[in-house]
Formats: sequence, structure tokens, C-alpha cells
Amino acid sequence: MGITASVFRKSFAVLKGKLFLISMVVIFGHLGCKATKEMAVTEPTPVFQTTESGLSYAIVSSGQGETAQDGNVVSVHYKGKLEDGSVFDSSLERGEPIVFTLGKGQVIPGWEQGLKLLRKGDKATFVIPPQLAYGENGIGPIPPNATLTFEVELVDISNPTAPFIVEGIAWQRTERGVDYAIVKKGQGLRLSREMRVKVHYNGFLEDGTLFDSSFERARPIEFVLGRGAVIQGWEEGLLQLSVGDKARLWIPYQLAYGEAGRGPIPPSANLIFDVEIVDATLIEAPKPFDVEGKAENATESGLRYIIVNSGTGPLPESGRVLLVHYSGYLEDGTLFDSSVQRGEPFRFVLGANQVISGWDEGFALLHKGSKARLIIPPHLGYGERQAGPIPPGSTLIFDVELIDIQ
Repeated sequence: MGITASVFRKSFAVLKGKLFLISMVVIFGHLGCKATKEMAVTEPTPVFQTTESGLSYAIVSSGQGETAQDGNVVSVHYKGKLEDGSVFDSSLERGEPIVFTLGKGQVIPGWEQGLKLLRKGDKATFVIPPQLAYGENGIGPIPPNATLTFEVELVDISNPTAPFIVEGIAWQRTERGVDYAIVKKGQGLRLSREMRVKVHYNGFLEDGTLFDSSFERARPIEFVLGRGAVIQGWEEGLLQLSVGDKARLWIPYQLAYGEAGRGPIPPSANLIFDVEIVDATLIEAPKPFDVEGKAENATESGLRYIIVNSGTGPLPESGRVLLVHYSGYLEDGTLFDSSVQRGEPFRFVLGANQVISGWDEGFALLHKGSKARLIIPPHLGYGERQAGPIPPGSTLIFDVELIDIQ
């Protein structure tokens, strides 16, 4: 399974549900709100300049920091107004600035251009013509062909993809050959297996090339440590760290992507990761279903199943979206994955080959509301190939619940 693949996407994602300007989409905060404090300085009168693209801007109050550039993560407070002066959104009302990466298309072009004209601490007014905002279509309370005015404050600028400075810091080595250096010591919980961990990271090749960064996506990755959800070098290296630690891991290719490589990672590549342990939570393993005394059934394909509780809803049809909870075990009882532990049901389309064959067949036998144990032979599971923590040729046991049919 390896470490999560690079998510180089130009998404229409929402930053924690609080960001108004994201790519071409707007998530609306409190419409028509009144800001809790005024940012604009009325004296002296701002002097506007206009760029070749048509953006007009005026520096209202000058900061003393560096200039924002593509690749920087910026924190911005803002108030957005229509031409009639009505406020359509304000980060001040929400009490939290928006955070995003410049140059990634995460905000409208007028913001991309305007913020790169500012220094950290600057307060400014942008007058953004329609072609640099939401164009002929508009969106939400913003009408078509609207010129927008934003009062903005560039609160902070950071370069999260800059490599850690490790000169003069002692290196240590694990038994399997992962070198690590703790750049900043945290005060939190020591990491251990079966913890749900949240990690920010930058991944570099040995020549310094950045091949992946959770910082650029402004979202750390989350996974259960010890389940094979990440490369072996991470599994071993992270066990040396605590919440709050910032550290560099040097991972030999044998504990990374091996001789084959993957994506931007060439064959036999040793990898360097600068990691920050954001959070970790101890999680309890789900309790296996009690199937004692319950009848075991079998299908012609070799799937075996035990109905633990029979639901009263309909049987699902092929093509329907199923909402399910599951816990997956190896034959020796090892838990390798569980939506129950994550607290998030899993969705898939029945009969669309989005899951292993044993699931498509097994869930088609269950009424909505049912709980069951599916015992899936290798040829209906992952066959003779390794799948993360699942060894080749494994018979898999799933305790499942069919929550809903959509």
C-alpha cells in the first residue's frame, strides 16, 4: 500500500469548511455579516495602482515582512464586498483567517496576483474585475460579471517545503537501518502501534528534489500505525517519535519503494522525509462478532458467511451505493483494517468491481441492517499478491454491517 500517493490535484476542496475562495468554488460563510473590527484605514486616502491584467490595488497599511511567492502557504484575513458595498463574506466574522498555498489555483486569479504584490503584515484593498474573479456566471450571492472589492490583511507567510536544518544534530539508527534525527522535540505522547497518527511531511530524493508534500495540500495524512498503511521505513521510523516532534528520516530503498520505484520516485531510491507529528490517539480494537452457535452458509464460489443479525430492509441491487461498516481480520485474528476504528463508514458501488469479489458477492446476500461475518478465500480476495499488511494467499474474515442502501 505504501505511503499515500501524491495528490497533485487542482481540487475544488474546502479548507475546513471555512474558506470562501477556493479555486472556482465558493463556500459561503455568514452572508451579509458585519465585521467585528474594521481593517480599512481612511487616512491617508489609499492610492490605487492597476496591473496589466486589470487588477487594481492599494496598500492601506505597510508591513515589514517578506513578499509572498508561489509555493508559500499564506494566512489571510479578508472582507469581500459587492459593488453596492454589501458584504458577502468575512473571515473576521468567523474569527479565523484562511490558509492556502499560493500558485496552486486554490483561489481566484485576482487573489493569486494581488497577494504576491504584498509583504507579510500588509493591509490592502483589491478591486478585482470579473475576468479575475467569477466571470460571466457568478456564484452564490455574487452576480454575473461582478467586480469585487476585498479588504485583505496578509497575516503570515511560511515556506513549509523548506528542508529542515539538521547540521549539528545527532543521528540515530534503528535495527533495520532507518536513520533519524530529531530537529525539535515535542512534549506529547510517544507513538506506538495501533495509534491513529496525524503527520505532516515533505518527501525528498537524495538530490534534494521534493516529490511529495502534505504541507502543500495544507492537510496532514492520517493512518493507523502498524497496519502497513505506509512504507516500512515510516512504520519503523515513526515509532521512535512523539507527538510534537519534528524529525528527519533517511529511509533506504529496501524499506521504501524498492527496486521498482513508484511515480516520481525512481528505482532503488533512498528517500528523505522531514516529518512533523501533529497528533496521535490511542484506539481500541473492535470486538469480533459473536458467531457461536450460528449457522455457516457457503456459496458455489467458495464464499462462506454467517448471519449475525438479520436486517429487515431490502436486498441491495447491483449499481446501488452501499454504506457499510467493517473490520477485517487475518485467519490468526490479526486486525488489518477497520472502518469502525476510524468512525467512518465505507461507501462503494455494488457490482462495480470497486471492492474484492468476495465483498460484491457477500453484500448482495445481506438485507439492509444486517450484520454478518464474511469468510473470503484467496481467489475472492487478494489472491497470491501482497496487499499492504495482507500476505499472499490469505483467507480474509470480515465482520460487516450493511448500514444503508443509496
